[in-house]
Amino acid sequence: MRRRLSLTQRLSALVALLLIVCGAASMALQMRAGDLQAQEAIQRLSLNLARQIADNNQRVLSPDGFDANAVNGLFGMLMQVNPSVEVYLLHADGRIAAHAAAPGRLRRERVDVQPLQALWDGARLPVLGDDPRSAQARKVFSAAPLISDGRVHGWVYVVLIGEAHENLVRELIGDGVLRATLWSMLLVIALGLVTAFIALRWITRPLRELTADVRGFETKDGGAVPPQPIPMGEGPPHDDIHQLRHAFSQMTRRIVEQWQALSLRDQERREMVANISHDLRTPLTSLHGYLETLRLKDDTLSPADRRRYLDIALGQSRKVGTLAQSLFELARLEHGGIKPNRETFSLTELVQDVFQKFELAAEARQQRLVADLADSLPRVQADLGMIERVLTNLLHNAIQHSPAGGVITVRLRHHHQAVEVTVLDQGPGVPEGLRAVLFTRPAARDGWRYGPEVAGGLGLLIVRRILQLHGSDIALDDGEGGGATFRFLLAVN
Repeated sequence: MRRRLSLTQRLSALVALLLIVCGAASMALQMRAGDLQAQEAIQRLSLNLARQIADNNQRVLSPDGFDANAVNGLFGMLMQVNPSVEVYLLHADGRIAAHAAAPGRLRRERVDVQPLQALWDGARLPVLGDDPRSAQARKVFSAAPLISDGRVHGWVYVVLIGEAHENLVRELIGDGVLRATLWSMLLVIALGLVTAFIALRWITRPLRELTADVRGFETKDGGAVPPQPIPMGEGPPHDDIHQLRHAFSQMTRRIVEQWQALSLRDQERREMVANISHDLRTPLTSLHGYLETLRLKDDTLSPADRRRYLDIALGQSRKVGTLAQSLFELARLEHGGIKPNRETFSLTELVQDVFQKFELAAEARQQRLVADLADSLPRVQADLGMIERVLTNLLHNAIQHSPAGGVITVRLRHHHQAVEVTVLDQGPGVPEGLRAVLFTRPAARDGWRYGPEVAGGLGLLIVRRILQLHGSDIALDDGEGGGATFRFLLAVN
């Protein structure tokens, strides 16, 4: 498998490529600029050379054109004085009339006279003209017209960088001038690469640290050990990488919190399943036993015994049904299957209605129900059926745990923009070990059942979930007479 480069390696490669391209472009531009500067210098120094030749050698003109002897003498003299230049005599239209080149060296028969006229008129240097010894090359030159009788008969055309000059340049390049330039450029590029790599390593260090943090953030042993939150790290607050690491640190803390919450919920779910399994097994075993007894001893049982067995079996069946209904209701509350249908009603009237449902149960246990209601209580806004279920569960719980002759009190008080509801009993209270988990998991298996008697300890779970749907919650306090006190608030209209 082909190995992918890291971000630092890719950035380094990109910077190296840019440095090489920029170095090559810079070298080409410098050589081009140096060449143009050299050409301008040569042309500026020799700008009047053609004019001097023309002024001092008007004798090369004859009535029939150019004097061959005079021309040959002129070329011989110039080659001796400066062999690096090449002199040509041109007709007025640019045709080459005479030259000193060896036979077969010329590649052009005509020179464009427009650059010559531009140079004579004072154009900006360097001005390039055609090189007669090359089909494509253009070189700096000096030019002057040959004037007779007020008319231009031809041009003196001097190529300032001739073949001899070019051959000398090639020898210099061969001797190492170009190689020295290339090595200098390569040294600059190498130093630039080293500097860029060090800078990139320094710039990307926070990103590498963040990458290490991300790779290290994982659960261990299949999720049995919670991950640890990533520290915030240090750095300038305006730095993008620092801000990213700060955001990632916050995200890891949130994930750890959610992981712990999910672990707790999973533990609660397992305990609930165990509790529900235990509560289902007891009535089902009893129901099965009495039905089996009825079948096996049907011929020997008296009508009274048969009715007693049937009543017990029906009672156990009702327990199973009530437990199943509680589970179904809790599941709907937990997963949003039930939404509060808010309406405005009197909480005082609702308490009186709920008391009527429990009057017989309280009398049977020689208990007394007391409604401690404040005057002029405002009406509350909530789901009437859900709040009735809350009061029903709490009162049923209080009756089950209060001793004979005990008093169960429901107190209503105005509390800012809400009504505070308090349910007090005179029972043994809630064991200390159950207080932390009283509203989060069933506790029937712990030897203390709360909520409806066959609800498997689901009563307070349902109460709390209903109140949470109303934007409230329930709290447990020590009872005034040694029992338990449950409090919650309901918003007023």
